[in-house]
Amino acid sequence: MGGLRNAVRQELVGRQVDEQIAHRFPVGQRLRVLDVGMGQGTQALRLARAGHMVTGLEQDPGMLAVAHEALAAEPAGIRDRVRLMEGDGRETGAHFVPGSFDVVLCHGVLMYVPEPDGMLAGLARMLAHGGLLSLLVRNGDALAMRPALGGDWPAALAAFDRVAYTNRLGLDVRADRLSTLTATLSGIGAPLQAWYGVRVFTDGSEAGEVLPPEAELEQLLAAEDRAGRTDPYRGVAALLHLCGVRG
Repeated sequence: MGGLRNAVRQELVGRQVDEQIAHRFPVGQRLRVLDVGMGQGTQALRLARAGHMVTGLEQDPGMLAVAHEALAAEPAGIRDRVRLMEGDGRETGAHFVPGSFDVVLCHGVLMYVPEPDGMLAGLARMLAHGGLLSLLVRNGDALAMRPALGGDWPAALAAFDRVAYTNRLGLDVRADRLSTLTATLSGIGAPLQAWYGVRVFTDGSEAGEVLPPEAELEQLLAAEDRAGRTDPYRGVAALLHLCGVRG
């Protein structure tokens, strides 16, 4: 799970995905899940442990190797529920038949895609009727928060008027605005049903910052969870978790 920042992201998004699944599917139904840009496989393995059939698609060979290593450490019953593939999330139509999945996750990927509309339309086509599309994106309406809280006022002022930014890895990427993605999801037939803010209070923590003791961590997560569901806090979160449903 890495340090505090990543742990908060993974735990909150996992809870939110579980909540949306519980709202939209019968209890106990074994779902077909596609995790696009799965990274180290945290969410893919978590959903497989819950009994779902999961396909993980990852473009980076290094991350795919990490996911394979993590999967190898799981019991046989869980390994049998997971398929890991190397591939580009912009080309899901080359790998899968439309309507093949009940849930599609795309977390932390869109910031690397200059023109995301085509990719999103492809992801929506992968969903069966009533299927859930879960997107985790950088919040384009709050780009000034991180530099401002760090005292970098020129960067904060510049961030108000753009969605391009340089991430902590030094890569030039882009953020997404809630209003723009809401319109896009409606246009591709998977209108927005719910959204959350992720990392309202802990975005400024260092990548390797260790987790606090368990009791304190639970309080921290409770505060982040509450803020991520509550206006105006969720609007200034570093990340947005959007959930659309295929009509």
